[in-house]
Amino acid sequence: MKPTFLFLAAAALMSTAALAQHSDQETKEDVARHRAMAAAHEAAAKCLESGKGENVCLAELQAACKGLAIGKYCGMKHSH
Repeated sequence: MKPTFLFLAAAALMSTAALAQHSDQETKEDVARHRAMAAAHEAAAKCLESGKGENVCLAELQAACKGLAIGKYCGMKHSH
């Protein structure tokens, strides 16, 4: 009975992994989203460097990331 269980468990894991894979188009869209988020974060860093202030830069980040990432920190949050 053990070999049958192991086979079924392996088959279930393989089918789950297959479902989690993205199509080429979905992968391209993910790459584009990550690049857009990276550009928004780079702009936020430059904003902070310019001395505009955290609230102004956060508002600009939120505007740049609208529809790209989850949450008000554009997919990234760190401690302050």
